[in-house]
Amino acid sequence: MKRYLIIPLFLVSSHFAAVQAADLETTRSDLVTPKMVDADPAPGLRVRQVATEYQGTDVYHALFLPVDWKPDGKYPVIVEYTGNESPSSGSTGEVKDANFGYGMSGGKRFIWITMPYIEKDRKKNALKWWGDRQATVDYCKVNLPRICKSFGGDRDNIFICGFSRGAIGVSYIGLADDEIAKLWKGFFTHDHFDGQRKWGYPEDDRASALARLARLKGRSVLICGKDADYMKEHLDLARFTFLNVPTEKIFNIPEGNVIHPHTDLWMQRESEYRDVARAWLARVLNEKK
Repeated sequence: MKRYLIIPLFLVSSHFAAVQAADLETTRSDLVTPKMVDADPAPGLRVRQVATEYQGTDVYHALFLPVDWKPDGKYPVIVEYTGNESPSSGSTGEVKDANFGYGMSGGKRFIWITMPYIEKDRKKNALKWWGDRQATVDYCKVNLPRICKSFGGDRDNIFICGFSRGAIGVSYIGLADDEIAKLWKGFFTHDHFDGQRKWGYPEDDRASALARLARLKGRSVLICGKDADYMKEHLDLARFTFLNVPTEKIFNIPEGNVIHPHTDLWMQRESEYRDVARAWLARVLNEKK
């Protein structure tokens, strides 16, 4: 059986976590995710990009280069998939409104890419569920290597993450086949998980999810928040870390943009939970793929 961690926060030294994550961020404060702009890529900017195959459509991804980015550098990469459009929880489903990966990195050291789900007409991004799933998978497989080649992304240190729909998508998209599954160094999710419940789309059953999750092949997975309890019965699949994140204690909801406990914005606020998550990232970054 693989090693795993279940982290009740009162057993975690916040000082230890902060030391482990020190190489990711030195400023310990709330973050504001950069707004996406139409501009050439540059350090500290989050820009809209349209892939060659989708010129003339509204399909796009977002690219953020860390503030310390240099053309001759080599940088680990975080790939993110967003949640569904859900006004009640404040989620737009839009690529431009993702937050989770930026909060994890603090805007430093990592290239951060928010990938789209492609609608069935292949003319725009899907805001609810998967659109054309195969087109979504293929978009990542084609464009992620391109981005790494153009901007110094380290192909041996690519992480995939997501919130809500995106948390399911970490495996529903990120482990859809053997080719895309090989891209990732580690995985982190918040709220929901592939196979926890049936949502009504193809292959949403637990057996199908476990077939995808078998492609983890022992790699490191951080599961934050709720709706992944059944994975504690399948600890042979990966090196799991479970982190309960009580967003209702981190925020006085409703507070600012946080109108519901189901939110990816907890990563933008300084907390011991964020420290633990970043400590996990720092540790996995040093592991051999």
